Amino acid sequence: MPRLQTLFLPGNMLSGGLDFLGPLANCRFLKFLNLRDNELEGNLPTNVGNLSTILRAFVVYGNHLVGKIPVGLGNLSSLLSLALGYNNLVGAIPTEITMLEGLQWLGLESNRISGFIPQEFGRLRYLYKLHLDGNNLSGSIPDSMGNISGLQHLKLSANALSSGIPQSLWSMTSLLELNLSRNFLTGSVSSAVGNIMSLDTFDMSMNQLSGELPSTLKELQLLRFLDLSNNYFTGQIPRSFSELISIEALNLSCNTLSGEIPESLANLLYLRSINLSFNKLEGKIPRKGAFSSIALSSLVGNAGLCGAPSLGFSPCFTNPRSGLYLLKYILPPIALIVILFVCLCIILKSYWKQTSGTSPANTYPNNYRLISYHELVRATGNFSEVNLLGRGGYGSVYKGYLDDGLLTAIKVLNLEVPGASRSFDVECHALSMVRHRNLVKLLSTCSNVDFRALVLQFMPNGSLERWLYSHNYCLSLLQRINIVIDVASALEYLHHHHPEVTLHCDLKPSNILLDEEMTARVSDFGIARLLVGDSWGVMSASTLGTVGYTAPEYAITGGVSRKGDVYSFGILLLEIFTRKKPTDPMFVGEFNMRRWVCEAYPTALLEIVDRNLWKDGSGIERPSEYITPMCACLSSMIKLGIICSRDSPKERLLMTQVAPELHKIKMEYLSALHKV
Repeated sequence: MPRLQTLFLPGNMLSGGLDFLGPLANCRFLKFLNLRDNELEGNLPTNVGNLSTILRAFVVYGNHLVGKIPVGLGNLSSLLSLALGYNNLVGAIPTEITMLEGLQWLGLESNRISGFIPQEFGRLRYLYKLHLDGNNLSGSIPDSMGNISGLQHLKLSANALSSGIPQSLWSMTSLLELNLSRNFLTGSVSSAVGNIMSLDTFDMSMNQLSGELPSTLKELQLLRFLDLSNNYFTGQIPRSFSELISIEALNLSCNTLSGEIPESLANLLYLRSINLSFNKLEGKIPRKGAFSSIALSSLVGNAGLCGAPSLGFSPCFTNPRSGLYLLKYILPPIALIVILFVCLCIILKSYWKQTSGTSPANTYPNNYRLISYHELVRATGNFSEVNLLGRGGYGSVYKGYLDDGLLTAIKVLNLEVPGASRSFDVECHALSMVRHRNLVKLLSTCSNVDFRALVLQFMPNGSLERWLYSHNYCLSLLQRINIVIDVASALEYLHHHHPEVTLHCDLKPSNILLDEEMTARVSDFGIARLLVGDSWGVMSASTLGTVGYTAPEYAITGGVSRKGDVYSFGILLLEIFTRKKPTDPMFVGEFNMRRWVCEAYPTALLEIVDRNLWKDGSGIERPSEYITPMCACLSSMIKLGIICSRDSPKERLLMTQVAPELHKIKMEYLSALHKV
């Protein structure tokens, strides 16, 4: 099969050697070779470098291969992915690999590779994933690593690396994961660590690092996992750690940290796991947040701690003299202030009644209303199915009339669903900060211990999904153009014109609502992410968007960016004009909606676009003279959708380019119609 392009045989029980790679050299069009997770054994043959020069991926990890890495791999100049991990390879990393300057993923983890990391690694400027963990590498981390500016995943753990951490490492601002644990690294963590603001996972445990913890760690607002345990860090736990708003797991155990545990750590909303054991901490143990269910094993080894008798720590005793001082000097002024405040409130309340006849207690500034749980119960008929508008992953949406007669949409979160509380916080933050005609407006919220709800502007024409797929509704070509322009305007504002760059991360027809004038408004920011500068954000697997609409890089790296939303917009654009969902059963394996459209564009365009577009509002076929301007418009729209949904983020447009292009297409279409 000399024209063979792809050979995928992963996850089988194939055994024997790799001698068949020799004859595969005859397949000069071979682009993808994947043999992972089999029982293959023996050496990687030296003639592996004779494979196709257009080979993009060579994946053999998870086998029983032995011997050295062949230098001939350096001949495969088109390689993007080289994965040799989880074998028994030995010897040094050949510098010839660094000649593969287009390489994006290099995986050599869990072998027995020894020697130094080549200084020439700095040539691999397009790497986004480098896994060298679980080997016998020694020496220092090359300073040239800092040249790989786009690197997102760097794992060097479980080796024998020594010396300090090169300063250039802290300039790698695209990193999402940095794991240097289980080595012999010395020195301190530079204050420049705050530069890596996109970091999600940071593991420096089990080294010989020392010095104080840098307060600049607070800049890592997207950090979820931080492990600095089993080192020689000194000084106090920085109070600025309370600004790590996304942190879920914090391990500072087995160091020589001293001073008190900052009370503010208890305010971290998502902190679930904290380990401070075997330090020199003292003083009161916080009671709230992650400390309310903390185990003894996470605090043991700190003789000076007090305040948790249930864990075996003694109660905290205060100085009696300080109590007398409080009673004598502090409490009287406080009491006086409270009395004056109460008097002032009574006077102001009387004044408000006389001047306006109403109390301001029902509104916040900017018309943000205070709405109670009982008012929402009345508004929705005790959340009756009759008023149910729809259900989503995190809860249900009801129609409801508030006490003043205002019709609203009330989104009630199901707090039993993992991530629902976080979704509520994210959506509250996103919607309270944005103001744009193409975004759904947040009117109020209602929140208590076991109830969370968002009160939103009601959209009488429902969702775009209903208009696309219900037989009772039909959208004209101009209406669809206006809708995509509205959505593009919303994304352009979120990405480029809002002080906090906001990514939607779940753009799809059901999240686009239509008001009484058929103006589109983007909604449902439950998994939105804030972006720090122009960096990448990160999402966990549990919060990825909807299948079919999410960009390929989401699933591979967890990295999210503006270009991820652009991909979703491209798919949405194709769906609106073809009336075909990306999850349609006809799309199987690598044959997806985008490929279906690409195969039809531009010669067979009429075969894939929605046939309803050729009808007017009454369902009557349009005259033939309309066909030419409509086809030109649809061709431009489909082309734009194809560009926006390209696999490579670098090849997609920005929304600052997309929105003007859509306006241009609309103007050209209207101009052509006037000539008909």
